[in-house]
Amino acid sequence: MNLEYFIAKRLITAKDYKSSISAPIIKIAISAIAIGMIMMIVSVATGIGLQQKIREKISAFNGHIIISNYDNNQSEVTLVPISKKQDFYPKFTAVSGVSHVQAIASKAGIIRTETAFEGIIFKGVGSDYKWDNIKEYLVSGKLPDFSKNVNQEVLISQFLANRLNLKVGDSFNTFFIKESQNQLPNIRRFQIKGIFNSGFQEFDATYVIGDIRHMQRINKWAPDQVGAFEVFVNDFNNIKSIGEQVYEQTSSTLDSKTIIEKYSYIFEWLQLFDFNIIVILVVMILVATINMVVALLVLILERTQMIGILKALGSNNWSVRKIFLYNAFYLIVRGLFWGNLIGISLLLIQQQFGIIQLNPENYYVNQAPVYLNWGYILLLNLLTVAVCFFVLLIPSYIITKISPVKAIRFD
Repeated sequence: MNLEYFIAKRLITAKDYKSSISAPIIKIAISAIAIGMIMMIVSVATGIGLQQKIREKISAFNGHIIISNYDNNQSEVTLVPISKKQDFYPKFTAVSGVSHVQAIASKAGIIRTETAFEGIIFKGVGSDYKWDNIKEYLVSGKLPDFSKNVNQEVLISQFLANRLNLKVGDSFNTFFIKESQNQLPNIRRFQIKGIFNSGFQEFDATYVIGDIRHMQRINKWAPDQVGAFEVFVNDFNNIKSIGEQVYEQTSSTLDSKTIIEKYSYIFEWLQLFDFNIIVILVVMILVATINMVVALLVLILERTQMIGILKALGSNNWSVRKIFLYNAFYLIVRGLFWGNLIGISLLLIQQQFGIIQLNPENYYVNQAPVYLNWGYILLLNLLTVAVCFFVLLIPSYIITKISPVKAIRFD
């Protein structure tokens, strides 16, 4: 039988335990651990969730790597065409980790209705376009089909549809300015097939997605000429190394950029979340350990006579310390239990109902996203237990300084 564990268990289950002087301090320590765990779980889940959601939205509209002409890399509009006859298209076999390559072309235009007008960028896509990334943002209508004959179907954002007072099935005129001066603009009439809402204001206020063949005809390009290529990778964590390989494998006349380079201001902002998460973890673990240290010292003080008796009966210092460490471990586990239960419940509620809303102009999302991963939750629990237990070894050392004679007389 484990004597230390047996004594610790009897202390915890004793009736006078709950009415002792240390009871309120113990409750505060348990609450501190629970609140700390809630804060850590929520901060990590929402921080990582926001990073992943914004990354997904940027890649949905741009791919992970953009291959374009050098004269075009500072603009959203493609000016000089690129031939489709490239070694990396339609499959980038020279670089491992690339999952998909699609051709696009974009051109600035103006949508004009009877009551309003809006400047837009028409993004022309073809049958190779990866609609899976856009499908989750579709709020009404259907995705257009560009696999057959050229058609007038387009996908427009809810932001533009509201400003132009348009809905699914409506048609509108779009004016595309010609590069040559003193020439009338090209006019195309499109029909709304679907409406999307990504919550990313920068894209929702700009993009209209339609058939790339309209861009080829307006620009007088050949059917095998496009504006740029969007490359998708299997693992975003390897995007930098894959981006370097893609750059090396493309022609010297072409440039390639990862979305981290193109939208550096957004990804630099996202990196701040890592620092914030670390600060929250350190502060919460520090608060939990301080409370546990105080609780353990009170427990030792309250059981001074018991410590003296155990020592008088022959127990060594480490044996007595283990009794109180078992006791502290029980308090830590109780705090972690309630912290995990409440924290995970809050995340599941947010994941299902999206109660906490965010301003998309500031955070690029409509609601606080949640990334629920059991691996990091387990890691947070183990980290908390390890740090608390290690720190509690220090105050438990005070037991070695207690004299049996003085402890038995202690009142």
